[in-house]
Amino acid sequence: MPTQIPEAPPDGSRRARLHQIIFEADTFAGRAFDVGLIALIVISVVTVSVESLRGLSQQTQLTLVVVEWVLTAIFTLEFVLRLVAVKRPLAYATSFFGVVDLLAIMPTWIGLLVPGAQALLVVRVLRLLRIFRILKLARFLSEAQTLTRALRASSRKIIVFLLSVATIVVIVGALMFVVEGPANGFTSIPVSMYWAIVTLTTVGYGDIAPRTPLGQTLASFVMILGYGIIAVPTGIVTSELALGNLQHGVSTQSCPSCSLGGHDVDAKFCRGCGAPL
Repeated sequence: MPTQIPEAPPDGSRRARLHQIIFEADTFAGRAFDVGLIALIVISVVTVSVESLRGLSQQTQLTLVVVEWVLTAIFTLEFVLRLVAVKRPLAYATSFFGVVDLLAIMPTWIGLLVPGAQALLVVRVLRLLRIFRILKLARFLSEAQTLTRALRASSRKIIVFLLSVATIVVIVGALMFVVEGPANGFTSIPVSMYWAIVTLTTVGYGDIAPRTPLGQTLASFVMILGYGIIAVPTGIVTSELALGNLQHGVSTQSCPSCSLGGHDVDAKFCRGCGAPL
C-alpha cells in the first residue's frame, strides 16, 4: 500500500495558533511573547527619552538610530502578524490598540518621506509620537479590563458629577468677578472661572488671589469644598470596582475574529462581534 503523506495543517489552524501566541497569555509561548514585547517597549521608550537629551556624542546618536530602526522593524512585523492572526484585520486596525500600534511605527517610516532641512522640525514632532508605544503596555495589564468595566459602569454618575462641578465653577467665578474685580486680577468671568478651577482642585498656583475679606471668605469655602469634591469620583469608581469583582471574572482570552479582550471566564461568544471564542 502506498504511504499516505500527512496533510499540512489548514491555514485556519496556523492562524489560530498565531492568534493564541500573540493575543492570549494562557500558554507558555503567549507569556513569552508578551514578556519579550514588554521589554522591547520599555527599551523603545527609554531610547526616545534619551534621544531628547542634549550634548550626546555622535557615536551615541548613531547607536540610538540603529536601535530605533531595529525596534521599528520588530514592531512593524508584530503589527503585520496581528493583522494576519485575526479574521477581521480591519476591525483590529481601527481599534484602540490597532491605532496605537500604527502610531508606534508610523513616525520612523514617515521620517524617510519628509526630505529637506526645512522639515526637520516636522520630523522631530513625528518622531516624538513614538512615545505612544508606552500605551502598548496597557494590553498587558491584567486588571485593565476590570478598570475599564468600572469606568463605563460609573460614566453617567461621573458625568453628572462633572456637570455639578462645572456649575459650581461658573457660579463661584461670577461671584469672585463681582467681589474682587479687575483691580485684584479678576479681569473677567473666564479668568475668575480659571481661578475657581485651580482653587477647587486644590492646585493653588497663586497667580491670582483674592484681596478683600469677602473674597478670601469665599475662597476658603471653595478650598474646603475642593477636598470633598476630589473624593466623590474616587468613591464612585471604587464602588463599581468592588461590585465588578463580585460579579465578574475576566479571562485572558481574546476574540480570534476582532481581537477584542476582556471576556468573562465562562463566555462562549465575543461580546463585540459575536464570533465563537
